[in-house]
Order: sequence, then C-alpha cells, then structure tokens
Amino acid sequence: MYGFYRVACGVPRLNLAEPMSNAKEIEKLINQAKHQNVGAVLFPEMALTGYSVSDLFYNTTLYNEQNRAIKYLLECSKGSNIVIVLGFMLNIDDRLYNCALLMQNGEIKGIIPKQHLPMRREFYEKRHFSDYTIVSDLKSVNYLDRDIPFGSSIIFSDDKGFVAGIEICEDLWALNPPSSTLALAGAKIIFNPSASNELIGKYEYRQELVKTQSARCVSAYIYSSSGIGESSTDTVFGGDALIAEYGSILSRSQRFKFENQLITADIDLDRLSALRKSEGNFCDGKADIRVVKIDKVSQIDDIERFIDPNPFVPSNEAQKQQRCEEITSIQAYALIRRLRASYSKKAVIGISGGLDSTLALLSTYKAFKIDNRDIKDIIAITMPGFGTTDRTYTNALKLCQELGVDLREISIKELATKEFEAIGYDLSKKDVTYENVQARARTEILMNVANMEGGIVIGTGDLSEIALGWSTYNGDHMSMYAINSGIPKTLIRYIVEYFISIYHNIEDVLKDILDTPVSPELLPHNDGEIAQKTEDIVGPYELHDFFLYHFVKYQFSVCKILYLAKKAFADKYSDEVIKKWLKVFISRFISQQFKRSCMPDGPKIGTINLSPRADWRMPSDISANIWLQELKSCKE
Repeated sequence: MYGFYRVACGVPRLNLAEPMSNAKEIEKLINQAKHQNVGAVLFPEMALTGYSVSDLFYNTTLYNEQNRAIKYLLECSKGSNIVIVLGFMLNIDDRLYNCALLMQNGEIKGIIPKQHLPMRREFYEKRHFSDYTIVSDLKSVNYLDRDIPFGSSIIFSDDKGFVAGIEICEDLWALNPPSSTLALAGAKIIFNPSASNELIGKYEYRQELVKTQSARCVSAYIYSSSGIGESSTDTVFGGDALIAEYGSILSRSQRFKFENQLITADIDLDRLSALRKSEGNFCDGKADIRVVKIDKVSQIDDIERFIDPNPFVPSNEAQKQQRCEEITSIQAYALIRRLRASYSKKAVIGISGGLDSTLALLSTYKAFKIDNRDIKDIIAITMPGFGTTDRTYTNALKLCQELGVDLREISIKELATKEFEAIGYDLSKKDVTYENVQARARTEILMNVANMEGGIVIGTGDLSEIALGWSTYNGDHMSMYAINSGIPKTLIRYIVEYFISIYHNIEDVLKDILDTPVSPELLPHNDGEIAQKTEDIVGPYELHDFFLYHFVKYQFSVCKILYLAKKAFADKYSDEVIKKWLKVFISRFISQQFKRSCMPDGPKIGTINLSPRADWRMPSDISANIWLQELKSCKE
C-alpha cells in the first residue's frame, strides 16, 4: 500500500562446491522471507557453488549440480510471487558466463550477465568467465529446457510499480555502472549479487558506493555479498549485505557470521517516483532497455520502516554543530551580500521575545561579526502592544542588551488606537481587524526607521508560517529581506538550541524563549499569561512541518501523508487529531498562496522553499476541493 515494498538480503551459510546443500540453506531464508511478508530477496554472487571454487568452475559435475540446485529452488518458489535473485554460472556455446537470474513462482524470468570482470590482484575472473559482449546480441538463452530472456539491458516490471534491474558485484565499482542506465530506463530497485572480499577499510568504501549509487540513481539499492563460508586460502569474505534508498542505508548485516542471515527493509517506491519527477534528470535521458514482465509483487500494508516525525531536523545529534553552523552561515552570508548590494549600513529588526525574531537577530549578529560591522548598527526594536506579556517583553530586552545591539522601544498602542479611531473600528470586537492593525503598525514602524537610518528591515517570518499563511498581509508578511523564510519552525528550535552552546551569556534567556508558547500576542493577555497561543489555533507546528515536507517534496497523496503521520506520531496524537490538523494544513496551504506570490526575497536553506521565484509556483486562486475530498475518503 502507498508504494511500500519489503525487500531482503540473504547471506546463506555456504558450503563450497555443494550446490544442493547451499540451495537448502537458501530455501530456509526464502521461507523466512515469506513469513516476514518480503516481496523480493537477493542472494550473493555464485550463491550455489561459492565464488572461490576457482578452476572447479570448469568442472562438469559441479555445473550439473548447480543446475539441479536451481531446479530445486524453482520448485520451492512455486505458489508464491516473491522475487528471488541470485548469482550463478551459465554455459553458452562452451563458454562460461558470470550471471544472475531472477526467478518467481517456479519460473526464471530473466538472466543478466556480469558486464565488468575484475582481473587484478586477488581477482582473476577472466580466467574462468567470458566477456559478455560475445553474446551481447542474444535476446534469449535456452537454459533448463526453457527459452529465457537474456541480456545486460533488461529491467523487470510487474506493471504495478515494482521495477527492478540487476548488476553484479564489480559492475558497481566500474566507472559507468550499468545501474545508471537501468535507472534511466525506469528501474527503481537495483539488485547486486556480489562477492566482495574483506580488506581493512573496504567495508566503509563499499557502503559509500552503495549509498552514492542509490542517491545518483534515485533508487533503492539491494546488495548481498558472499559470506565467511567462502575459501580463506588467500582472501576472506565477510557476508556484507546492505539495503539503501536514495543515499541512506536502511539496513545492514552483521559481517563475519557462519549462520544464515536475512536483513529486511521497507522501501518506498512512490517516494522515488516523486523524486524522479521533481528533482531528477530522468526526463532528459533515454535508454534502450527491454522490459520483462513479472507477476505482481506484493506491497505491504503495515510498514516497519521508521518515519521521522521531524523530517526537517537532522537526526544525527553528533552533526548538530556542523549543520547549524552551515545553516546560520547561509543566512549570514546571504544577509551580508544583500547589505552590500543595497549599500545599507544598518539592519532593523522587530524583536518580540519569540523564537523567530530571536533567530533572525542571532543570525544578523553573526553576519555583522563576520563582516566586521559595528554591532550598534543592528537596530532592534521592541514594540509592545495590547497583548504583550512581561515574559516576552523582558526576554526581548535581555537578549538585545546582552548582545549589545542598538535597542529601541516603540509602543504601538497609541498608533493602533488612532488607526482604530480613523476607521471607526469597534474595540469590543477583538477580531482579525484588531489583530492586523497592530501587526501593520509594527511593520510601518520598522519600515520607517529603516528609511530614516539608511538600513533594511530584516524579516522574521519562517517557512512554517509562510506555508500556513500565518501572517498579516502587508504586515509581518513583508520585509526587505526575509532571512528566516527557508527555515521551518521545528528547525528554528533546533538552531536556537545550538546558539545556547555558542553564546553562554544568553543561555538563560534563550532557554526561556524556547519554553515560551508561540504567539503573535495581538489579543489582550490574561493577568500576564499569553491569551493567544498559535498552536491552539492552527495546530502543532511539528504536524504542519511534517505535512509540508511530504506534500511539497514528494507531492504525496493526502491519504499517504495521513498514513505516514499516523505512523510517525502514533505515540503522541490520535488519528482524529492528526486528520483534523491535516485538513487545516490543506485548506490554509492552498488558500494562502496569494501571500507567497508576493513574498520578499530570502535565502533558500534546505530542499524545500516556497519562493515564487524559484521553488514553488502555484495559482493564488486555486481550489483545495480535490484534496479535501480525498481526505474524507482516506481509510481510518
């Protein structure tokens, strides 16, 4: 369901030159894979004979026993649509070829020859195997009394989303791996039956190859290498198996085990399709590939895959310092470039004591430090209004005083009151007009001070607010440079936490800002308590950031986003709550495009940005009906 398939790598216990014994070990792993609802399983290169039998590859008895073992596995596979891929040797016109076969439901669907035969140091495959180009014109071969599709340019498809290609061991290490062409032709899964020996540090390089190729091909990459049962006469094989998807390792075997191993992972082929459509170069190329039909491969309903509830936030805590340094450097250097281009000496920022303005101030402070500018040329203006609480007001003052910027206080109460009087507004209503008049008053002050001081207004609005349209049009919606526009709310919290470790003198105030509920503070407070909590009104930002990520990056269906959110937030929100806020997200994201259509410049930080000049173009007057209707139809 939703494009998820469970795939597996098997590293069977190996007895050299005992094909039937090895077939029975493979059978055990196939049965285990079936029990775990696996749709496809991969085994190593020369999985039945062993890769290290050397000149025994020529032996007629061994070849016949291998074929008998393959017949045995074909019988074992009957009655099931599980895809089985393994390496074997094939005799064509008295020449041996290093090949892989794909079998399913008692039938060999195709045979793929290895394209690159290593002939260096410990490897000497050309001693035993012929160059595949000798038989490159063959479209089929007769094997086990069946004509079977044959060739290097084959992909396997069930016409339901499962599309796979095969390359063998050294093919991955080649300058131009065959998998690149297979991916260009539509293969979203690459199988690699391999026999890669262990050398100091080789496993790290092997992992990087698998990761990188899966990223380059925008594919899943399934890799299984020969185990410890291979000969140790001159080399040792560790049984390294990996499953990767688009540059990430999802699962890896434990090396150096004599026992059978089966690793599994749930791959998302819909995700790969979406990435190829929006980010890949697949539309620019063409490959001459044959498609071999296979039976439908089962998708899975209940995935075991980890769904990150905070996709914008780096999951590796050890890389936090480096990642936050990179993000804030992008902000800082972007601002320096803008200041220089506009011949502006000063930066003007409205400081509320909230998360967004705090990050904007800290990143501006970093920019001024880098560019050797006077910190006093950062004009931080706090503008108390009818809803401002002592907590946020005090935090704003403390932060600015500790940083040493030019702190100014300009109350908006009198200015807003005159505006209410001018338009004849009834102050008892406390509606959107009451809120927006204050927001526009603040923006007016910032713009006028910037003009007066020869500076630019630094926007504080973040990506999450831009997605939801949670801003006042021509109020906080507008600035002269929107430094936070590429950063979602969940990531802002992460970066502010990073600044605590950098600036110890503001640690206490930053911790309190992080603990303060997000609020525009435009409604009167209740005895000093914030009366207007944003997440009570529009929903939790962690949910909205999750929705935004999957809606924009992958263009997933609403039902798939709901399904993923239920998995990601199962321990935190009920299904009903998630569905409620997803409806809000869809409605607001679609309806508020008009604000994004005229948003100010700002630096792109991650892969998702909503600038109408670069990353996101959408009509401002489009309807959300089809997405809302789909949400109603989603399975509970």
